Formats: sequence, C-alpha cells, structure tokens
Amino acid sequence: MMDTNLEMTDKIGYLLFKKGIIDGKTLEKALQAKNHDNGKGKRNLAQVLVQDFKYDHDIIFREVAILYAFRELDIRPEEIPDNRLEAIKNMVNGAGESLKEIMLENSIIPFMYDERIKDKLIIAATDPTERNIPKVAFGLNAKKYEVVFIRKKDYDKIIEIIFPPENVFLKAMAEDDAEMHIEEDEYLDEQQLDAEINRSALINLVEGALIEGVRKGASDIHFVPKSSTRTEVLFRIDGNLQQWHVQENTLPEAVLAVVKDRSKGMDRFEREMAQDGFIQREIDGFTIRYRVSILPMVGTELRHKFESAVIRILDDRKVVKDLDKLGLVGYAKDSFVKAINEPQGMVIMTGPTGSGKSTTLVAALYQVITPEYNVLTVEDPVEYVIEGARQLKIGYKMNFEQAIRSILRHDPDIVLVGEMRDKETAETAVKLANTGHLTFSTLHTNDAPSAVARLYKMGIEPFLIAYAINVIVAQRLVRRLCPKCKKKVVNYDEIYMKAIKLDIAEWRNYTIYQAAGCPECNNTGYKGRMAIHEALYFTKEIRELIVKSGDEVDEEAIRIQARKDGTLSLRDSGLEKVKMGLTSIEEVVANTSES
Repeated sequence: MMDTNLEMTDKIGYLLFKKGIIDGKTLEKALQAKNHDNGKGKRNLAQVLVQDFKYDHDIIFREVAILYAFRELDIRPEEIPDNRLEAIKNMVNGAGESLKEIMLENSIIPFMYDERIKDKLIIAATDPTERNIPKVAFGLNAKKYEVVFIRKKDYDKIIEIIFPPENVFLKAMAEDDAEMHIEEDEYLDEQQLDAEINRSALINLVEGALIEGVRKGASDIHFVPKSSTRTEVLFRIDGNLQQWHVQENTLPEAVLAVVKDRSKGMDRFEREMAQDGFIQREIDGFTIRYRVSILPMVGTELRHKFESAVIRILDDRKVVKDLDKLGLVGYAKDSFVKAINEPQGMVIMTGPTGSGKSTTLVAALYQVITPEYNVLTVEDPVEYVIEGARQLKIGYKMNFEQAIRSILRHDPDIVLVGEMRDKETAETAVKLANTGHLTFSTLHTNDAPSAVARLYKMGIEPFLIAYAINVIVAQRLVRRLCPKCKKKVVNYDEIYMKAIKLDIAEWRNYTIYQAAGCPECNNTGYKGRMAIHEALYFTKEIRELIVKSGDEVDEEAIRIQARKDGTLSLRDSGLEKVKMGLTSIEEVVANTSES
C-alpha cells in the first residue's frame, strides 16, 4: 500500500527507493523537506536530495533523465573540437547578460544544432526538468529544441574551458602601470627595498602565481633571481619547468621578501640561511596548502643577496584513492594488491624524487585503512592529509628519528614510514614488518633489485630482508601524449631504433604515436603524466637468493629470477604503454635505463 501511495506522491522518489539508491527513512525526510519549501523557489525531490542530503548529483539526475526519457549527452569535454566550443561560447555571450546569467546559474548550455533536423537546437542541462529551459530556448530564438541530460562534472569542465575563471591578482598587475625603475647603487638600499616591497604589483604577482599554479596543474612554483633587476617565475608542469612570468625593473630581494611575507614561519630580513614555511589559500572553493623553501644563492653581483624560492603546491584533490587510477597493470598490479593485503610485511616503493612514490603509497593505504586498524604515518614533511590515519607531527621537539623510535610503543597495526633514509630508520621499519605490522616505505634506488642491495649495504641482515619484505615496486612517471595532437608514427628512425635495441619489423605490427604539439598542450606534445612500474614480488625463490647472499647481494641473479616470475622491467613496462598509444618511445627511453 505504501508503495502505491508513494508512487502517486512522487515518481522520482518511488523510482530511487525501488532501485535502492535511497532508503525509506531518507525518502521520508526528503519529502518533508520538499513539502516545507514554499514560494517560487519550490524544489523537486531530486534537488532536495542533492542539496540537503548531499547525494551525488549525476547519480540522482541520471535517474530523473531516465524517468522522463531525456537522452544523456555522452561526451568527454577535452575531446570537443575547438570550433564547437567557440560556437557554444558565442551563443552564450550573444544571448545577452540576463539570459547568460540564467544559463550559468541553472547549469544550462546550448550545445549544438542537430545535424539531421534543420533549426533544431540541442540544449544540455544538468537538470533536464529545470523550469528555465523554455525561457533559454525562447531567448536563443530556437524554432525547435531538444533537452538532453549532461553530467555536472562535464558541464563544469566545458564552462571552465570556455569561461576560464579570472585571476584578479593578474588583472590588477596588468592594470598597475606604476613601473619602478631601479637605479644601480653600490649597496642594497633598505629604504628603496621597503618601497618596492609595499608595491601592490608585487603582492599581485605572488598571489597571482599561487592561483595560476593551481589552475595550470603545476606541482611547484619557482622564483629565481637572474640579475639585480630581473626575477623569473617558473612552473613545473608534467615534470618540466616552464617560464611563466619575468619581473623586470624590480629588486629580486623585494620579490623574495613578498614571498616570505605571504608565508608563515619566515623572517623577511634573513637572507643568508635556508628557511621553510607554508601558505594556505582557498582557491576556486578548495583549500590549497603550499610548502615554501628559501635558499640563499651565489650571484656575481656581490652587493645583492639573492635567494631562490620554491613553492610546492599540495592539492588534496590530487590524492588518488583508487588503485586502478595508478596505471598498475598485469603482474605489477597483481603483486602489489597481494602484498598490501598481507597481514604483515613491508611494501617498498623506490624511484627518484618526484616519481610519485608517495602518491602510490597513499593510494595503497586507502585500500587497507579501516576503523579497526591503528594507522600511523611518520613523514617529514607531511604532504597530504590521509583520512583515517594518525599522522605524526615532526618538528623541533620531535624529529623523524625520535618519532620512528617511539612508534613501536604506540600500538600500531599499519605504519607508513615516509623514507628509509638511514640504518636506524630501515632497522625500525624492518622490525615493524617482522613483528606483525604491515609497513609501507620508500627508498631512492634505480630499480627494484638494487633496493635489496641498498638495504643490505645499510647493514640489514639478509634473512631479515628476505622475510620482512612482501614486494618492492620501482616507479617512474612518463608524460602522456596530448590526445588532441598526437600523430601516428609512419617512418621509423632505423639508427635510433637500433641504438635502443628495438626491432623495427616487430614494432611495425603496432599502431604507435609520437608527440606533435598544439596550443592545448603548450606545444609540448604531452599533457598529464602516468606511472610505469617494475614489481619485485618476494617469491620463495627470490627469498632463497637473498638469504644465500655472501659479501654482496647478487642483483643480476634476482633480476633473472624476477623475469621468470613475470616481472617487467621499467623500460618494458613503459613500452607496453607505448603499444597502448598512451606515450611515445622517446619519452619512455628518456625516463628509463636499459633493462
């Protein structure tokens, strides 16, 4: 009886309830909230569930679209041709300010004219039942129109592409035409420096760089003095430094003083020692943290005290919680998943700085964190906040080594040790793994077998290494080819292919691509990065090889056995991604050594 009454009361509520998307209690509360709405702004049940009960917009409104037979627009915003995006932008801008406001406020967009039916406009909306849609169609002079459902994340991405958010600090910088020309003195004039520091243009430059760095997806922002009147600002995007801005006619000391002023924990007047600080800002509705490092530099102009500043952007939206998004495939994925689901033992990530080791370990942690486990992390510095873990605070009262020593007394189940930087840290991590704890850590080595040798040389006993470790995974990041401009390889360079020991005849069987370059990827030919892996899973045979080590670990014997077990070297792993059309041979070769 209840079902019949419910169906009559609210069709969408009935459908969501029957499909198990919402439960009866939530439905009852949502209907009450809906009935309490009054006036012109009366909401439907789907809006109430999304706005008040925080249900996923796309899950709820997809069901609305299905119920009322609206077609779903299946698109990837980054693959929409530029001319189509330009046409959408022109339609929205040409509609007049009030209609444009209605469209942007209610997530409605004129997507395109139907190619089969003349004068029929396709209007996409995140809520296809939105009451303003007919008003938009009329305002756009559409003789005929069809409403389609578009996912909110896709709508937001299209709007971000055609109407990028304005950086008010950069705008203010451009409008500030009060250029200050520096006159060369024999010594640094502190009064002149103070006048420079107080210029709003420099504050706009630093704040503008913080915003733009986040929006462009940079991992780091560099402020580098080049002369007594010139400072360069660079962004590290996809692993490579790119010049973003050059500040002329300004004392580098003034630029760096503003960076220090905007940071917490820094002394503006200290110019001869290393300093570390941090910044926190809300950008586009998200809290972004920045880690600031200042180092004194040697310059040819002795009257100036130059410093270099590097600001690491810590964006929690980049934290990967899903292992499938890490690029682990085949044997590497199977080994890794098996290792992190063991009740104890070590999982070690290895690779150079900036190869994404921490990202992978955090993703692994998220697979095993539950309220029943005490998860402790010891990192210096802490980069990302991990929900469900107790992250120990390293500072002048408790350093990394003291934290490591104390961790055994803190009843842990799972431990993340940021880096095994010395014998004491490595010994404690191994001890944790041997006493029933699942332990995650990182090492700086070129590949997985050499990590075994590194631990051995640190003074860890071979039998402890053999039986404490579950898996060692070496990781590198390679750039993804830009999907808009990558071009098919037709002619192979025989000399190059011979030099890297690849058989041209075999590679002609695959469709592979190379970098080209377009405005979308800043003419680099690449956009974004992905990981490649070499997994050394500790099988019975590998353990025996390590236990039998004499004066030195036989890395080559470990490599040979690992290949028999199914391990792919880093280069082979990268070449598999080339065969999938995701990256280029040149990119893989540049980032891996010969296997």
